[in-house]
Amino acid sequence: MNLNKESMANFIKQCQRVLKVSRKPDREEFINVAKVTGIGILIIGVIGFVINIIGQLIQGTT
Repeated sequence: MNLNKESMANFIKQCQRVLKVSRKPDREEFINVAKVTGIGILIIGVIGFVINIIGQLIQGTT
């Protein structure tokens, strides 16, 4: 990885552009994002639990 002044300056400009565009979410937006994230975590947990139960059932019958 070659780091020179030009690449560092370009990276800093890109970071500044992102910070200018970004904003703090309002309460409603934050709650919606938190709900969607929580539902996603629950779904992944349920899928993992079901796979674990199926694995235990398969091992128990062999």
